[in-house]
Amino acid sequence: MTIYDRTHELANELKNTAEVLEYRNSYKKIQENEKNKELVDKFRKIQFEAYNEQIEKGDISQETKEKMQNLGAILSANIDVSNYIQAESKFAVLWEDIIKILHDSVGLDLTLKNDNQ
Repeated sequence: MTIYDRTHELANELKNTAEVLEYRNSYKKIQENEKNKELVDKFRKIQFEAYNEQIEKGDISQETKEKMQNLGAILSANIDVSNYIQAESKFAVLWEDIIKILHDSVGLDLTLKNDNQ
C-alpha cells in the first residue's frame, strides 16, 4: 500500500469523524441564514483585526476588545452561530493535532520562527 493510498484512507476516516460531521452540519445551517452568515463574517473581521493588532502592536486595543465582547454576547445568544463557532474550534484542534503528527514524522522543525520571539 502506498503513502497515497494511506492518505486516502485517512481522508475517508476524517470525513466521518464527529468533529467533521458536526462542523459540516453547523456550516450548512449558517449558509441557510443570511443574518447568521453576516454575524459570522463580522466575527471573522473582528478576529482578524485583533490578530493583526496583536502581531503589529503586541496588544489588542480596548476598542477591539469591546467590539469582541459586544459581538460575543450576540453570538452566544444565537444557537446556530454559537454551535458553528464551537464546531469550528473542535475541528481546528483535530486538524492541528493531525498536522503536528505529520510534521513530527518528518523529523525536522518545519515551524516558521519569528525574530521577535
